Amino acid sequence: MPSANRKVNPPISEGSRFGRLTVLCDSGERKNGYKVWKCRCDCGNEILVDKRTLERGTVSDCGCVAKVNPYQRDITGMRFGKLTALYCTDARSAYGDTVWHCICDCGRETDVRLHQLQAGYCKSCGCLSHPGLKDFVGKRFGRLTVIEYAGKQNGMNYWKCRCDCGNEVKVGQTRLQSGKTKSCGCLRTDAYTRNIKLVGGTSVAALEASQHQLRSTNTSGYTGVYWNNSCGKWYARIGFCGKSYYLGSYKDKDDAIKARKSGEEVHENFIDWYYNEYLPTEKNNQQPDK
Repeated sequence: MPSANRKVNPPISEGSRFGRLTVLCDSGERKNGYKVWKCRCDCGNEILVDKRTLERGTVSDCGCVAKVNPYQRDITGMRFGKLTALYCTDARSAYGDTVWHCICDCGRETDVRLHQLQAGYCKSCGCLSHPGLKDFVGKRFGRLTVIEYAGKQNGMNYWKCRCDCGNEVKVGQTRLQSGKTKSCGCLRTDAYTRNIKLVGGTSVAALEASQHQLRSTNTSGYTGVYWNNSCGKWYARIGFCGKSYYLGSYKDKDDAIKARKSGEEVHENFIDWYYNEYLPTEKNNQQPDK
């Protein structure tokens, strides 16, 4: 017995309607076990359709009704935001829809997928997402001072700027106004220098890390001490200000470690100087004048 929620199709009989089709009679044939009915379309053509196809609505006419692909329709002259469709190009997107050549209200022409136009994803050549041209000459944005207008590219206005460090760069107006670009790139370099505490080619952060962390290739258990197979001795070295200094070779590893520890006085003195003298002076220099 069928479920109460299950939809039961009425039996097909002569005169039953399915879309533009009217059932005439049983053809006496069978297709995949289903009865085949002879039907007349509203246009006058007669076709044979099996019971399952009729009930599912897979076929509702003889084929006289043109199947319109929504992604291949004619939109010539139609407006989508600031875009007006001019003509359909020969290109097709990866999804099969057509690509239309459009003109924007700003005068720029561009090619856009039909789906992007119909769905409202694209409403301009890109000028909607960029601010209008303003006079920025002489204005400052972070470390950048605007020198002159540098033209338009892909709908965005560009400005030639001079950085406080002396470099000149071309920056989009959108990036200047949003604060995404504040220098020629030297701000990022300065931030990196601050993070690693770099002074005179020596990283205080690296020195501090070496006191607590060994390299994966270290076999002695102490930074700066390693075994030299060629002479069969333990070597001690120390790096400072971008140079490597030889502290001697020893048969006993403990002697090599003592030599390394003695050499580390230069590191300790440098770290103390950085925190007690250099850093306070640097912070005072960065204080704005009142």
